[in-house]
Amino acid sequence: MSCKAAHDAGEADIVHRSVSIPPPHATPWWWCLNPEAKTFFDRCMAAGNPELLFREALRELFIRRNENVGIQMLNRASSRGHAAAKYALSMMLMLRTDYNVEKQKGLELYRELDAAGLLAGSNARCFSILTQSWPGEVQMPRIEEQHTVCASPRCSTRGHMPLLYDYRRRAAERNSVHAFGRAAHIPCIQCRADYDLQAFVNLP
Repeated sequence: MSCKAAHDAGEADIVHRSVSIPPPHATPWWWCLNPEAKTFFDRCMAAGNPELLFREALRELFIRRNENVGIQMLNRASSRGHAAAKYALSMMLMLRTDYNVEKQKGLELYRELDAAGLLAGSNARCFSILTQSWPGEVQMPRIEEQHTVCASPRCSTRGHMPLLYDYRRRAAERNSVHAFGRAAHIPCIQCRADYDLQAFVNLP
């Protein structure tokens, strides 16, 4: 490959990596049948476009059930600054009961998103992709007692997040003002992470 060809290829990779991808509701259903559109999206994916990596990661995780592949894709998208991918990655890592180091890494990512005020928006992005892209096909992981992030015996809110989530959910069904606020009033960030895990596995 000549220097010019290599340069042009590099420029093309940058374009495909950074191009803005429209949300699912704004993408025509027939794009996947169009050879040019499919080639374009394939090139964006190969170049590491973070939005496409994020969407494909959710497909691998919650439709194809390929957890390791999905987490690898979330890692790549997160490393390129994709907040929703970072959120989904934090959730998946905190759901792991057999890898304590990864669970702590998930909590660290969650803390970073919390400090940046990106939790609610990232949760909403995951919700929109999962409900608009594959309605009725998504299989979210189950959450059990052993997934609890907060392990402090002195924490007064430890273990109560499923009840708080259920209260908020029922309030939302009644269009009550008590549906808002999530777990923002809870001082323990680990309990807030437990609340978000409840919200995450009940997204679709």
